[in-house]
Amino acid sequence: MKSARRRVDVNLDELDQVLDGARQAPLSESDYDKLKDALHMLAAMLAPARNTEKTSAVLEEHSGTPAADQPDAGPAPPPGHGRNGAGEFGAAPKVEIAHQQLTHGDRCPECRKGNVYGQKEPKVLVRIIGQAPLAATVYSLERLRCGACGQVFTAQEPEGVGPEKYDETSAAMIAQLKYGSGMPFHRLEKLEAQLGIPLPVATQWEIVEEAAELLQPARDELIRQAAQGEVLHNDDTSMRVLKLKRPEGDARTGVFTSGIVATAEDREIALFFTGREHAGENIAKVMKRRAAELPPAIQMCDALSRNVPKLPAGVEMLLANCMAHGRRQFVEVAANFPGECRYVLEMLGQVYGHDAEARELTAEERLRFHRERSGPVMDELHGWLEAQFAERKTEPNSGLGKAITYLLRHWRPLTLFLRQAGAPIDNNIVERALKRAVLHRKNALFYRTINGAQVGDLFMTLIHTCQLAGANSFDYLIDLQRHAKELAANPAEWMPWNYRETLERAGVRREARLDDRDAGS
Repeated sequence: MKSARRRVDVNLDELDQVLDGARQAPLSESDYDKLKDALHMLAAMLAPARNTEKTSAVLEEHSGTPAADQPDAGPAPPPGHGRNGAGEFGAAPKVEIAHQQLTHGDRCPECRKGNVYGQKEPKVLVRIIGQAPLAATVYSLERLRCGACGQVFTAQEPEGVGPEKYDETSAAMIAQLKYGSGMPFHRLEKLEAQLGIPLPVATQWEIVEEAAELLQPARDELIRQAAQGEVLHNDDTSMRVLKLKRPEGDARTGVFTSGIVATAEDREIALFFTGREHAGENIAKVMKRRAAELPPAIQMCDALSRNVPKLPAGVEMLLANCMAHGRRQFVEVAANFPGECRYVLEMLGQVYGHDAEARELTAEERLRFHRERSGPVMDELHGWLEAQFAERKTEPNSGLGKAITYLLRHWRPLTLFLRQAGAPIDNNIVERALKRAVLHRKNALFYRTINGAQVGDLFMTLIHTCQLAGANSFDYLIDLQRHAKELAANPAEWMPWNYRETLERAGVRREARLDDRDAGS
Protein backbone atom coordinates (compact mmCIF):
# COMPACT_ATOMS: atom_id res chain seq x y z
CA MET A 1 0.00 0.00 0.00
CA LYS A 2 1.32 3.40 -0.97
CA SER A 3 1.88 5.68 2.05
CA ALA A 4 1.22 9.41 1.99
CA ARG A 5 4.41 11.44 1.78
CA ARG A 6 4.76 14.30 4.24
CA ARG A 7 5.08 17.82 2.87
CA VAL A 8 8.33 19.71 3.63
CA ASP A 9 9.43 23.28 2.97
CA VAL A 10 12.94 23.67 1.57
CA ASN A 11 14.72 26.25 -0.53
CA LEU A 12 17.48 25.97 -3.10
CA ASP A 13 20.20 27.20 -0.73
CA GLU A 14 19.42 24.40 1.72
CA LEU A 15 19.51 21.79 -1.04
CA ASP A 16 22.83 23.17 -2.28
CA GLN A 17 24.28 22.87 1.21
CA VAL A 18 23.06 19.27 1.48
CA LEU A 19 24.65 18.35 -1.85
CA ASP A 20 27.93 20.13 -1.02
CA GLY A 21 28.09 18.32 2.31
CA ALA A 22 27.55 14.99 0.60
CA ARG A 23 30.87 15.42 -1.18
CA GLN A 24 32.74 15.54 2.13
CA ALA A 25 30.86 13.02 4.28
CA PRO A 26 27.85 10.65 4.14
CA LEU A 27 24.44 12.28 4.38
CA SER A 28 22.96 12.62 7.84
CA GLU A 29 19.53 11.16 8.48
CA SER A 30 17.83 14.57 8.42
CA ASP A 31 19.62 15.64 5.20
CA TYR A 32 18.74 12.33 3.58
CA ASP A 33 15.06 12.77 4.42
CA LYS A 34 15.07 16.37 3.21
CA LEU A 35 16.67 15.51 -0.13
CA LYS A 36 14.46 12.46 -0.65
CA ASP A 37 11.25 14.38 0.07
CA ALA A 38 12.31 17.22 -2.24
CA LEU A 39 12.97 14.79 -5.09
CA HIS A 40 9.63 13.05 -4.59
CA MET A 41 7.80 16.37 -4.53
CA LEU A 42 9.51 17.34 -7.79
CA ALA A 43 8.56 14.00 -9.36
CA ALA A 44 4.94 14.47 -8.29
CA MET A 45 4.89 17.93 -9.87
CA LEU A 46 6.23 16.59 -13.16
CA ALA A 47 3.94 13.55 -13.26
CA PRO A 48 1.04 13.73 -15.74
CA ALA A 49 -2.18 14.88 -14.15
CA ARG A 50 -5.08 12.45 -13.80
CA ASN A 51 -7.84 13.11 -16.28
CA THR A 52 -10.57 11.74 -14.04
CA GLU A 53 -12.49 13.22 -11.13
CA LYS A 54 -13.82 9.92 -9.84
CA THR A 55 -13.95 9.83 -6.06
CA SER A 56 -11.75 6.73 -5.89
CA ALA A 57 -9.03 8.38 -8.00
CA VAL A 58 -9.15 11.75 -6.20
CA LEU A 59 -9.05 10.28 -2.71
CA GLU A 60 -6.33 7.76 -3.55
CA GLU A 61 -4.21 10.47 -5.14
CA HIS A 62 -4.36 12.83 -2.19
CA SER A 63 -4.50 10.41 0.73
CA GLY A 64 -2.38 7.58 -0.60
CA THR A 65 -5.10 5.13 0.39
CA PRO A 66 -6.79 3.24 -2.42
CA ALA A 67 -10.56 3.44 -2.35
CA ALA A 68 -12.25 0.23 -1.23
CA ASP A 69 -15.05 0.52 -3.76
CA GLN A 70 -12.86 0.61 -6.84
CA PRO A 71 -14.54 -1.77 -9.32
CA ASP A 72 -12.73 -4.82 -10.58
CA ALA A 73 -11.89 -4.82 -14.27
CA GLY A 74 -13.46 -8.26 -14.61
CA PRO A 75 -12.19 -11.26 -16.50
CA ALA A 76 -10.32 -10.70 -19.73
CA PRO A 77 -12.05 -11.73 -22.95
CA PRO A 78 -10.99 -15.06 -24.40
CA PRO A 79 -7.97 -14.98 -26.74
CA GLY A 80 -8.81 -14.15 -30.33
CA HIS A 81 -12.28 -12.85 -29.42
CA GLY A 82 -11.45 -9.24 -30.34
CA ARG A 83 -12.81 -6.03 -28.93
CA ASN A 84 -15.98 -5.97 -31.05
CA GLY A 85 -18.09 -8.86 -32.25
CA ALA A 86 -19.59 -9.05 -35.73
CA GLY A 87 -22.86 -7.63 -34.41
CA GLU A 88 -21.16 -4.31 -33.69
CA PHE A 89 -20.54 -3.70 -37.41
CA GLY A 90 -24.04 -2.47 -38.13
CA ALA A 91 -23.14 -0.49 -41.27
CA ALA A 92 -21.05 -3.23 -42.86
CA PRO A 93 -22.52 -5.11 -45.87
CA LYS A 94 -23.65 -8.62 -45.01
CA VAL A 95 -22.62 -11.35 -47.49
CA GLU A 96 -24.11 -14.82 -47.11
CA ILE A 97 -21.94 -17.62 -48.52
CA ALA A 98 -23.40 -21.05 -49.14
CA HIS A 99 -21.31 -24.16 -48.74
CA GLN A 100 -19.58 -24.93 -52.02
CA GLN A 101 -20.17 -28.73 -51.98
CA LEU A 102 -22.97 -29.48 -49.53
CA THR A 103 -26.61 -28.48 -49.13
CA HIS A 104 -29.19 -29.10 -46.43
CA GLY A 105 -30.05 -32.84 -46.30
CA ASP A 106 -27.00 -34.16 -48.16
CA ARG A 107 -25.25 -37.32 -47.01
CA CYS A 108 -22.30 -36.66 -44.67
CA PRO A 109 -19.06 -37.04 -46.69
CA GLU A 110 -17.16 -38.20 -43.59
CA CYS A 111 -19.19 -41.01 -42.04
CA ARG A 112 -21.48 -41.75 -45.02
CA LYS A 113 -24.24 -42.64 -42.54
CA GLY A 114 -26.01 -39.46 -41.49
CA ASN A 115 -27.27 -36.38 -43.30
CA VAL A 116 -26.02 -32.79 -42.83
CA TYR A 117 -28.39 -30.06 -41.68
CA GLY A 118 -28.03 -26.29 -41.65
CA GLN A 119 -27.00 -24.70 -38.37
CA LYS A 120 -28.85 -21.77 -36.84
CA GLU A 121 -25.67 -19.78 -36.27
CA PRO A 122 -23.23 -19.54 -39.20
CA LYS A 123 -19.52 -19.02 -38.77
CA VAL A 124 -18.88 -15.29 -39.05
CA LEU A 125 -15.78 -13.60 -40.46
CA VAL A 126 -15.14 -9.85 -40.32
CA ARG A 127 -12.71 -8.38 -42.85
CA ILE A 128 -11.85 -4.69 -42.75
CA ILE A 129 -10.31 -2.85 -45.69
CA GLY A 130 -8.66 0.57 -45.93
CA GLN A 131 -9.62 3.23 -48.44
CA ALA A 132 -9.43 6.96 -49.01
CA PRO A 133 -12.07 9.04 -47.16
CA LEU A 134 -13.11 10.40 -50.56
CA ALA A 135 -12.44 8.16 -53.55
CA ALA A 136 -12.70 9.04 -57.23
CA THR A 137 -13.46 7.10 -60.40
CA VAL A 138 -12.43 8.30 -63.86
CA TYR A 139 -14.85 7.22 -66.61
CA SER A 140 -13.58 7.20 -70.20
CA LEU A 141 -16.60 7.44 -72.47
CA GLU A 142 -15.80 6.29 -75.99
CA ARG A 143 -16.58 8.80 -78.75
CA LEU A 144 -17.25 7.98 -82.40
CA ARG A 145 -17.30 10.52 -85.25
CA CYS A 146 -19.03 10.18 -88.58
CA GLY A 147 -16.58 10.63 -91.46
CA ALA A 148 -19.28 12.15 -93.70
CA CYS A 149 -21.37 14.51 -91.55
CA GLY A 150 -19.00 14.97 -88.63
CA GLN A 151 -21.58 13.98 -85.99
CA VAL A 152 -19.94 12.76 -82.74
CA PHE A 153 -21.53 9.91 -80.79
CA THR A 154 -20.49 9.53 -77.11
CA ALA A 155 -21.06 6.47 -74.99
CA GLN A 156 -23.74 6.77 -72.31
CA GLU A 157 -22.42 7.14 -68.77
CA PRO A 158 -23.10 4.18 -66.43
CA GLU A 159 -26.37 4.09 -64.54
CA GLY A 160 -26.20 6.12 -61.34
CA VAL A 161 -23.37 8.36 -62.55
CA GLY A 162 -24.81 11.86 -62.75
CA PRO A 163 -23.43 15.04 -64.26
CA GLU A 164 -22.16 16.43 -60.93
CA LYS A 165 -18.49 15.90 -60.12
CA TYR A 166 -19.15 15.75 -56.35
CA ASP A 167 -22.23 13.87 -55.20
CA GLU A 168 -24.12 13.85 -51.88
CA THR A 169 -21.72 11.34 -50.32
CA SER A 170 -18.82 13.77 -50.84
CA ALA A 171 -20.54 16.54 -48.88
CA ALA A 172 -21.58 14.10 -46.15
CA MET A 173 -18.05 12.71 -45.73
CA ILE A 174 -16.35 16.12 -45.72
CA ALA A 175 -18.85 17.42 -43.14
CA GLN A 176 -18.47 14.28 -41.04
CA LEU A 177 -14.69 14.59 -40.98
CA LYS A 178 -14.59 18.36 -40.44
CA TYR A 179 -17.45 18.97 -38.01
CA GLY A 180 -17.94 15.50 -36.60
CA SER A 181 -14.35 14.34 -36.15
CA GLY A 182 -12.36 17.60 -36.04
CA MET A 183 -10.28 17.15 -39.22
CA PRO A 184 -9.46 20.59 -40.70
CA PHE A 185 -9.94 21.20 -44.41
CA HIS A 186 -6.20 21.62 -45.06
CA ARG A 187 -5.39 18.34 -43.31
CA LEU A 188 -7.94 16.49 -45.43
CA GLU A 189 -6.51 18.16 -48.54
CA LYS A 190 -3.01 16.86 -47.73
CA LEU A 191 -4.31 13.36 -46.97
CA GLU A 192 -6.28 13.14 -50.21
CA ALA A 193 -3.32 14.48 -52.20
CA GLN A 194 -1.11 11.72 -50.78
CA LEU A 195 -3.72 9.20 -51.93
CA GLY A 196 -3.88 10.66 -55.44
CA ILE A 197 -7.24 12.47 -55.11
CA PRO A 198 -6.90 16.28 -55.39
CA LEU A 199 -9.37 18.00 -53.05
CA PRO A 200 -8.52 21.70 -52.48
CA VAL A 201 -9.64 23.50 -49.34
CA ALA A 202 -11.74 25.98 -51.32
CA THR A 203 -13.56 23.12 -53.03
CA GLN A 204 -14.31 21.43 -49.71
CA TRP A 205 -15.81 24.64 -48.37
CA GLU A 206 -17.98 25.16 -51.44
CA ILE A 207 -19.30 21.61 -51.16
CA VAL A 208 -20.32 21.84 -47.49
CA GLU A 209 -21.70 25.37 -47.84
CA GLU A 210 -23.97 24.28 -50.68
CA ALA A 211 -25.09 21.22 -48.72
CA ALA A 212 -25.81 23.36 -45.63
CA GLU A 213 -28.40 25.36 -47.58
CA LEU A 214 -30.27 22.17 -48.41
CA LEU A 215 -30.13 20.93 -44.81
CA GLN A 216 -31.27 24.16 -43.16
CA PRO A 217 -34.92 23.03 -42.79
CA ALA A 218 -33.82 20.03 -40.71
CA ARG A 219 -31.83 22.24 -38.35
CA ASP A 220 -34.74 24.72 -38.00
CA GLU A 221 -37.09 21.86 -37.16
CA LEU A 222 -34.68 20.56 -34.51
CA ILE A 223 -34.67 24.01 -32.90
CA ARG A 224 -38.47 24.09 -32.93
CA GLN A 225 -38.75 20.64 -31.36
CA ALA A 226 -36.02 21.39 -28.82
CA ALA A 227 -38.06 24.38 -27.61
CA GLN A 228 -40.84 21.95 -26.65
CA GLY A 229 -38.49 19.86 -24.51
CA GLU A 230 -39.00 19.02 -20.85
CA VAL A 231 -35.40 19.74 -19.81
CA LEU A 232 -32.95 22.05 -21.59
CA HIS A 233 -29.27 21.81 -20.66
CA ASN A 234 -27.05 24.71 -21.72
CA ASP A 235 -23.45 25.88 -21.42
CA ASP A 236 -20.85 27.47 -23.66
CA THR A 237 -17.17 27.42 -24.52
CA SER A 238 -14.93 30.06 -26.04
CA MET A 239 -14.52 30.19 -29.81
CA ARG A 240 -12.67 32.36 -32.30
CA VAL A 241 -14.14 33.97 -35.43
CA LEU A 242 -11.62 36.04 -37.36
CA LYS A 243 -14.03 38.32 -39.22
CA LEU A 244 -16.85 38.94 -36.77
CA LYS A 245 -18.75 42.19 -37.22
CA ARG A 246 -20.11 43.55 -33.98
CA PRO A 247 -22.90 46.10 -33.50
CA GLU A 248 -21.72 49.67 -33.03
CA GLY A 249 -20.98 50.39 -29.40
CA ASP A 250 -20.76 46.71 -28.45
CA ALA A 251 -18.33 46.44 -25.55
CA ARG A 252 -18.14 42.64 -25.58
CA THR A 253 -14.93 40.99 -26.65
CA GLY A 254 -15.84 37.34 -26.18
CA VAL A 255 -16.99 34.84 -28.79
CA PHE A 256 -18.73 31.66 -27.71
CA THR A 257 -20.07 28.40 -29.00
CA SER A 258 -23.16 27.63 -26.93
CA GLY A 259 -24.40 24.08 -26.59
CA ILE A 260 -28.02 23.24 -25.79
CA VAL A 261 -29.29 19.70 -25.29
CA ALA A 262 -33.05 19.35 -24.99
CA THR A 263 -34.58 16.16 -23.63
CA ALA A 264 -38.15 14.92 -23.71
CA GLU A 265 -39.17 11.38 -22.80
CA ASP A 266 -36.55 9.24 -24.59
CA ARG A 267 -35.52 11.83 -27.19
CA GLU A 268 -32.50 14.15 -27.09
CA ILE A 269 -31.67 17.05 -29.40
CA ALA A 270 -28.32 18.88 -29.52
CA LEU A 271 -28.04 22.47 -30.78
CA PHE A 272 -24.94 24.60 -31.37
CA PHE A 273 -24.76 28.40 -31.74
CA THR A 274 -21.56 30.38 -32.36
CA GLY A 275 -21.26 34.15 -32.06
CA ARG A 276 -21.10 36.99 -29.57
CA GLU A 277 -24.18 35.80 -27.68
CA HIS A 278 -23.64 33.64 -24.61
CA ALA A 279 -25.55 30.53 -23.59
CA GLY A 280 -28.32 32.37 -21.73
CA GLU A 281 -29.15 34.54 -24.73
CA ASN A 282 -29.15 31.60 -27.11
CA ILE A 283 -31.48 29.53 -24.96
CA ALA A 284 -33.79 32.55 -24.70
CA LYS A 285 -34.01 32.63 -28.52
CA VAL A 286 -34.88 28.93 -28.56
CA MET A 287 -37.56 29.36 -25.89
CA LYS A 288 -39.37 31.97 -28.01
CA ARG A 289 -40.53 29.05 -30.15
CA ARG A 290 -42.04 27.13 -27.22
CA ALA A 291 -45.76 26.46 -27.31
CA ALA A 292 -47.62 28.64 -24.82
CA GLU A 293 -49.78 25.82 -23.49
CA LEU A 294 -46.82 23.72 -22.31
CA PRO A 295 -45.77 23.72 -18.64
CA PRO A 296 -42.51 25.44 -17.64
CA ALA A 297 -39.40 23.64 -18.83
CA ILE A 298 -36.48 22.82 -16.57
CA GLN A 299 -33.20 24.55 -17.35
CA MET A 300 -30.01 22.82 -16.20
CA CYS A 301 -26.75 24.80 -16.18
CA ASP A 302 -23.87 25.75 -13.93
CA ALA A 303 -24.15 28.77 -11.66
CA LEU A 304 -22.67 31.36 -14.06
CA SER A 305 -25.10 34.22 -14.52
CA ARG A 306 -24.54 34.34 -18.28
CA ASN A 307 -26.15 30.90 -18.59
CA VAL A 308 -29.50 32.12 -17.23
CA PRO A 309 -31.80 33.60 -19.90
CA LYS A 310 -33.82 36.79 -19.72
CA LEU A 311 -37.15 35.38 -20.76
CA PRO A 312 -40.02 37.29 -22.36
CA ALA A 313 -43.20 37.87 -20.41
CA GLY A 314 -45.27 34.74 -19.97
CA VAL A 315 -42.34 32.34 -20.40
CA GLU A 316 -41.07 30.57 -17.29
CA MET A 317 -38.29 28.06 -16.61
CA LEU A 318 -37.37 26.12 -13.49
CA LEU A 319 -33.67 26.59 -12.75
CA ALA A 320 -31.51 23.62 -11.78
CA ASN A 321 -27.78 23.86 -11.14
CA CYS A 322 -25.16 21.24 -11.90
CA MET A 323 -24.09 19.06 -8.99
CA ALA A 324 -20.91 18.07 -10.86
CA HIS A 325 -19.74 21.71 -10.79
CA GLY A 326 -20.35 21.92 -7.05
CA ARG A 327 -18.55 18.63 -6.53
CA ARG A 328 -15.59 19.85 -8.59
CA GLN A 329 -14.99 22.63 -6.07
CA PHE A 330 -14.00 19.98 -3.52
CA VAL A 331 -12.00 17.91 -5.99
CA GLU A 332 -9.77 20.92 -6.63
CA VAL A 333 -8.94 21.44 -2.93
CA ALA A 334 -8.79 17.76 -1.90
CA ALA A 335 -4.99 17.90 -1.60
CA ASN A 336 -5.16 20.52 1.16
CA PHE A 337 -8.30 19.30 2.95
CA PRO A 338 -8.38 15.51 2.40
CA GLY A 339 -10.57 14.60 5.37
CA GLU A 340 -13.31 17.15 4.76
CA CYS A 341 -13.32 16.60 1.01
CA ARG A 342 -13.51 12.84 1.47
CA TYR A 343 -16.70 13.30 3.49
CA VAL A 344 -18.35 15.56 0.89
CA LEU A 345 -17.31 13.45 -2.10
CA GLU A 346 -18.52 10.24 -0.48
CA MET A 347 -21.86 11.81 0.45
CA LEU A 348 -22.36 13.06 -3.10
CA GLY A 349 -21.22 9.67 -4.32
CA GLN A 350 -24.20 8.12 -2.55
CA VAL A 351 -26.53 10.53 -4.36
CA TYR A 352 -24.99 9.67 -7.72
CA GLY A 353 -25.33 5.99 -6.88
CA HIS A 354 -29.03 6.47 -6.18
CA ASP A 355 -29.41 8.39 -9.44
CA ALA A 356 -27.86 5.49 -11.35
CA GLU A 357 -30.30 3.07 -9.70
CA ALA A 358 -33.24 5.29 -10.67
CA ARG A 359 -32.20 5.57 -14.33
CA GLU A 360 -34.88 3.20 -15.63
CA LEU A 361 -37.70 4.63 -13.49
CA THR A 362 -40.33 7.09 -14.66
CA ALA A 363 -39.91 10.75 -13.71
CA GLU A 364 -42.39 10.49 -10.82
CA GLU A 365 -40.91 7.22 -9.56
CA ARG A 366 -37.41 8.70 -9.75
CA LEU A 367 -38.54 11.75 -7.74
CA ARG A 368 -40.01 9.55 -4.98
CA PHE A 369 -36.90 7.37 -4.99
CA HIS A 370 -34.57 10.37 -4.60
CA ARG A 371 -36.73 11.87 -1.85
CA GLU A 372 -36.55 8.61 0.06
CA ARG A 373 -32.88 7.74 -0.53
CA SER A 374 -31.06 10.97 -1.45
CA GLY A 375 -33.12 13.41 0.64
CA PRO A 376 -31.69 12.30 4.02
CA VAL A 377 -28.16 12.29 2.58
CA MET A 378 -28.47 15.84 1.27
CA ASP A 379 -30.03 17.01 4.55
CA GLU A 380 -27.11 15.56 6.51
CA LEU A 381 -24.63 17.13 4.10
CA HIS A 382 -26.34 20.52 4.37
CA GLY A 383 -26.15 20.40 8.15
CA TRP A 384 -22.46 19.50 8.01
CA LEU A 385 -21.72 22.36 5.59
CA GLU A 386 -23.45 24.92 7.81
CA ALA A 387 -21.68 23.58 10.90
CA GLN A 388 -18.26 24.20 9.32
CA PHE A 389 -18.91 27.95 9.48
CA ALA A 390 -21.17 28.09 12.52
CA GLU A 391 -18.67 26.19 14.69
CA ARG A 392 -15.66 27.94 13.10
CA LYS A 393 -14.18 24.70 11.83
CA THR A 394 -13.42 26.16 8.41
CA GLU A 395 -12.12 29.58 7.39
CA PRO A 396 -14.62 31.07 4.88
CA ASN A 397 -11.81 32.54 2.73
CA SER A 398 -9.94 29.24 2.44
CA GLY A 399 -10.27 26.95 -0.54
CA LEU A 400 -12.52 24.64 1.43
CA GLY A 401 -14.56 27.58 2.66
CA LYS A 402 -15.16 28.81 -0.87
CA ALA A 403 -16.24 25.33 -1.97
CA ILE A 404 -18.69 25.13 0.95
CA THR A 405 -19.99 28.62 0.16
CA TYR A 406 -20.65 27.60 -3.44
CA LEU A 407 -22.84 24.69 -2.36
CA LEU A 408 -24.73 26.67 0.28
CA ARG A 409 -25.30 29.67 -2.01
CA HIS A 410 -26.79 27.51 -4.78
CA TRP A 411 -28.35 24.82 -2.62
CA ARG A 412 -31.92 25.28 -3.87
CA PRO A 413 -31.23 24.93 -7.62
CA LEU A 414 -28.68 22.19 -6.85
CA THR A 415 -31.40 20.13 -5.16
CA LEU A 416 -34.25 20.69 -7.62
CA PHE A 417 -34.12 16.95 -8.36
CA LEU A 418 -35.60 16.43 -4.86
CA ARG A 419 -38.62 18.66 -5.60
CA GLN A 420 -39.37 18.46 -9.33
CA ALA A 421 -40.05 15.35 -11.38
CA GLY A 422 -37.66 15.04 -14.30
CA ALA A 423 -35.04 17.43 -12.92
CA PRO A 424 -31.53 16.13 -13.73
CA ILE A 425 -28.71 15.98 -11.24
CA ASP A 426 -25.96 17.46 -13.41
CA ASN A 427 -25.16 19.10 -16.74
CA ASN A 428 -22.77 16.46 -18.05
CA ILE A 429 -24.79 15.75 -21.20
CA VAL A 430 -24.11 19.21 -22.63
CA GLU A 431 -20.51 19.15 -21.40
CA ARG A 432 -20.00 16.07 -23.56
CA ALA A 433 -21.73 17.74 -26.51
CA LEU A 434 -19.44 20.78 -26.30
CA LYS A 435 -16.41 18.53 -26.71
CA ARG A 436 -17.29 18.46 -30.40
CA ALA A 437 -16.84 22.25 -30.60
CA VAL A 438 -13.69 22.09 -28.45
CA LEU A 439 -12.21 19.46 -30.79
CA HIS A 440 -12.88 21.75 -33.77
CA ARG A 441 -11.27 24.69 -31.95
CA LYS A 442 -8.24 22.59 -31.03
CA ASN A 443 -7.62 21.34 -34.57
CA ALA A 444 -8.89 24.13 -36.82
CA LEU A 445 -8.18 26.98 -34.33
CA PHE A 446 -10.93 29.30 -35.64
CA TYR A 447 -13.74 30.05 -38.05
CA ARG A 448 -12.94 32.63 -40.69
CA THR A 449 -16.40 34.25 -40.85
CA ILE A 450 -19.68 34.07 -38.98
CA ASN A 451 -21.17 32.32 -42.03
CA GLY A 452 -18.53 29.61 -41.68
CA ALA A 453 -19.39 29.31 -37.99
CA GLN A 454 -23.09 28.92 -38.77
CA VAL A 455 -22.34 26.17 -41.29
CA GLY A 456 -20.27 24.43 -38.62
CA ASP A 457 -23.10 24.84 -36.08
CA LEU A 458 -25.58 23.30 -38.50
CA PHE A 459 -23.50 20.21 -39.18
CA MET A 460 -22.54 19.77 -35.52
CA THR A 461 -26.23 20.01 -34.61
CA LEU A 462 -27.23 17.32 -37.11
CA ILE A 463 -24.27 15.03 -36.43
CA HIS A 464 -24.46 15.14 -32.64
CA THR A 465 -28.24 14.74 -32.60
CA CYS A 466 -27.76 11.64 -34.75
CA GLN A 467 -25.28 10.34 -32.18
CA LEU A 468 -27.77 10.93 -29.36
CA ALA A 469 -30.51 9.21 -31.39
CA GLY A 470 -28.32 6.24 -32.31
CA ALA A 471 -28.59 7.08 -36.03
CA ASN A 472 -25.83 6.87 -38.65
CA SER A 473 -25.02 10.55 -39.27
CA PHE A 474 -23.23 9.85 -42.56
CA ASP A 475 -26.27 8.07 -44.03
CA TYR A 476 -28.54 10.76 -42.58
CA LEU A 477 -26.71 13.62 -44.29
CA ILE A 478 -26.75 11.74 -47.60
CA ASP A 479 -30.49 10.99 -47.48
CA LEU A 480 -31.41 14.56 -46.51
CA GLN A 481 -29.56 15.89 -49.55
CA ARG A 482 -31.14 13.35 -51.88
CA HIS A 483 -34.62 14.25 -50.60
CA ALA A 484 -34.13 17.99 -50.20
CA LYS A 485 -37.53 18.87 -51.69
CA GLU A 486 -39.38 16.49 -49.38
CA LEU A 487 -37.35 17.80 -46.43
CA ALA A 488 -38.30 21.40 -47.22
CA ALA A 489 -41.97 20.46 -47.55
CA ASN A 490 -42.23 18.48 -44.29
CA PRO A 491 -39.09 18.65 -42.13
CA ALA A 492 -40.73 16.96 -39.13
CA GLU A 493 -40.77 13.70 -41.11
CA TRP A 494 -37.00 13.85 -41.65
CA MET A 495 -35.60 13.83 -38.13
CA PRO A 496 -32.78 11.42 -37.16
CA TRP A 497 -35.23 9.19 -35.25
CA ASN A 498 -37.92 8.86 -37.94
CA TYR A 499 -36.38 9.48 -41.37
CA ARG A 500 -35.87 5.75 -41.99
CA GLU A 501 -39.63 5.16 -41.64
CA THR A 502 -40.23 8.11 -43.98
CA LEU A 503 -37.95 6.56 -46.58
CA GLU A 504 -39.71 3.22 -46.26
CA ARG A 505 -43.14 4.83 -46.70
CA ALA A 506 -41.85 6.77 -49.70
CA GLY A 507 -40.59 3.51 -51.20
CA VAL A 508 -43.98 1.86 -50.74
CA ARG A 509 -45.78 4.80 -52.39
CA ARG A 510 -43.30 4.77 -55.23
CA GLU A 511 -43.85 1.07 -55.88
CA ALA A 512 -47.63 1.65 -55.80
CA ARG A 513 -47.37 4.39 -58.43
CA LEU A 514 -45.28 2.13 -60.65
CA ASP A 515 -47.85 -0.67 -60.30
CA ASP A 516 -50.69 1.72 -61.18
CA ARG A 517 -48.79 2.92 -64.24
CA ASP A 518 -48.11 -0.62 -65.41
CA ALA A 519 -51.76 -1.59 -64.87
CA GLY A 520 -52.96 1.41 -66.89
CA SER A 521 -50.71 0.58 -69.78
